Amino acid sequence: MLRLFFLLTNVNVKETEVSRFQLALNVSNLEESIEFYSKFFKTKPVKIRPGYANFAIAEPPLKLVLFENHEVAGTINHLGVEVFSTDEVVQATHYLSNQGFKTDVEEQTTCCHAVQDKVWVDGPDGSRWEVYTVLADAEDTSSLAGEETCCSTESLTTSGAAPCC
Repeated sequence: MLRLFFLLTNVNVKETEVSRFQLALNVSNLEESIEFYSKFFKTKPVKIRPGYANFAIAEPPLKLVLFENHEVAGTINHLGVEVFSTDEVVQATHYLSNQGFKTDVEEQTTCCHAVQDKVWVDGPDGSRWEVYTVLADAEDTSSLAGEETCCSTESLTTSGAAPCC
């Protein structure tokens, strides 16, 4: 089992700064899902794009990402931990590699409507886990060529070329 204690080193109780767990879900109806999760977590999305919504939930500390994907609605797209810096991604990469995990590092990649540095590993049942930091917002993702889409069903394992998430 992947132990994430190394990622939670930024806990500062006085300032309530913590790394956030990420849960990326495939949904059949984005508008309906936004309405549900806005009510459930008592917060609105921080980013909405066609087929995509991103919630930064303070309590519990959670990054909830929704992908409109009718083919696999109701399933987990991927899991992750959002950290605060590229240095933390590098530290996670070293830790995961030292633990024997095959790592897939992406630097300055445009994914989920943001420029990110990240590292990926596969869980024992093929679940995708990422440790990532957001470097900047990416308003225009039209530079993704051809079949490349963020967090598509084709990119759910590191065994193939994953163009993004």
